[in-house]
Amino acid sequence: MAKLPKYIAKSGQPWTPPEVKQLKSMGGRVPTRVISLKLQRPVAGVQAKAQEIGMSLKPINKSPRSKLK
Repeated sequence: MAKLPKYIAKSGQPWTPPEVKQLKSMGGRVPTRVISLKLQRPVAGVQAKAQEIGMSLKPINKSPRSKLK
């Protein structure tokens, strides 16, 4: 069997509690692609797990104009 690339090495394997904790800590602050590289999981897998635990991966950036008020 061919060796999987490092960035999707854990594809199809169950998530461990430390991985879920790391996903929660990075969610909303780090791009989904970077999260997938750090966790060595496919982007779709990261998105699916985030949805499963009820977490949003949308950036929480604020408008620069909000600082002027």
